[in-house]
Amino acid sequence: MVKLLYFASLRETLGVAGEELDAADCAHIGALRARLAARGDAWEIFATSKSLRAAVNQAMVGADAALADGDEVAFFPPVTGG
Repeated sequence: MVKLLYFASLRETLGVAGEELDAADCAHIGALRARLAARGDAWEIFATSKSLRAAVNQAMVGADAALADGDEVAFFPPVTGG
């Protein structure tokens, strides 16, 4: 199981702040994004958005980052500020 967290406008778009998911079939972030995108509708953002960021256990990662049981995965849009 991995704990998924959705932040900022992504949370609003999906209508959920987080969930726990059996991600045994997802060896890396890219596979997890594809699985989430397959839910359709608003979830397709995981396939269509190149700007979504991911962090595993509070460390920024790329699509090839490996996942392990018990990981916390956070997804969020890029943040800008002034």
